Parts: sequence; C-alpha cells; structure tokens
Amino acid sequence: MQDRSVHFWFDFSSPYSYIASEWVEALSARHGRTTRWHAMLLGVTFQAAELRSPVEHPIKRDYSLHDFARSARFEGVPFVQPTPFPIPTHQAARVFWWLDAQDPQRAVDWAHAALRAYFARGVPLNDAAALKALAAQSGFDADAAERAWSDPAWKDKLRQVNQEAIDAGMFGAPYVVVDGEPFWGNDRKPQIERWLSQGRF
Repeated sequence: MQDRSVHFWFDFSSPYSYIASEWVEALSARHGRTTRWHAMLLGVTFQAAELRSPVEHPIKRDYSLHDFARSARFEGVPFVQPTPFPIPTHQAARVFWWLDAQDPQRAVDWAHAALRAYFARGVPLNDAAALKALAAQSGFDADAAERAWSDPAWKDKLRQVNQEAIDAGMFGAPYVVVDGEPFWGNDRKPQIERWLSQGRF
C-alpha cells in the first residue's frame, strides 16, 4: 500500500520548522492526508553535508534573522527571536521519540508545546530545569521526561533517526516528503499544496 502520509522532519531549534509546524497539519488534512512527524538534529545533517547554520555566516545572519520574523508574520504565527540561538535540542527530541513510542499524538502535542515555547516565549529548551518545567506545564510527567532524555535507548533512537535523515539526503529543516518527493523549507508550502491537490508536476 502506498504511504500517503505527509512526512514532516523538523528540528526544535529551527525557526522555519516552527513556522511550518503551524500549517503542515491543516494542509495535509485539507487533502485527506495525515502528517507523520520526525524530530531530528539539524547540526548532525549540517555536519554530514559540510554546512553551517546561516546565522553563523556574517553575510547571511542579518538577513536570516529578518526573514525568520517576516516569515512568521506572513503566516500569522507569534514569533520572538530567542536568545541564545541556535541551541542544542537533543533532549527535547529524545522526549519526542519517547512519547511517540507511546502515542504519536502526544509526541505531536509535545512538539507544538516546545516549538511554541522556544520561538514565542524564549523558553531555553537546552536548559534541563526549563525543559522539565515545560513538560509539567504541558501535562507530561516531568520526571519521566528527564529519565527519557537521559536513557541510552532514546539516545540510540535519535541517532538512528538522524542517520535515516542523512541517508535520505536531508540537509535542512523543515523537510517534507510527500509520495517520496522531498520539499525543503517553509517556503515550499505552495509547491506542497499543488502536489497534494494535483499530483506530480
């Protein structure tokens, strides 16, 4: 059977992932598709692709920061440029996969909560105390979440997912795969919409 899911690969420290996370499910649903979420680490794919974050390049930094805010305004999404930025997000990603193993919807709820916390309120997802507090505020067992992000099993799971991303040729986020067709970036929304409504082009 053909996989009809819209696969949404994201990083918790990616502004464009945050923005896309606010429209991808509605877009999928309009076309009778479900969204399958995949938390990954951009730093790992950057390293494999010999890339750096655009904000690490002086010539790109100011434009990128400007575009993050403009793109959020365009989609009507609350946005506050967090500081520090970017940050390591392996703990939040491990919690995602821990929840996903129990109930994928709970993992999606966590993804929304964490992305909104970082990009709308500046909650530092790389701070263990802040992450535990966010888990509790979001209705999750904070102590269990802490155990999960320290558990070798979920560390291995995230390594496996990162390798899957690299093997699939991913080098950025968000990365959306529909019917085997890859689309990189929040700005590919119109192309994804056309693909879902009209098929291959």
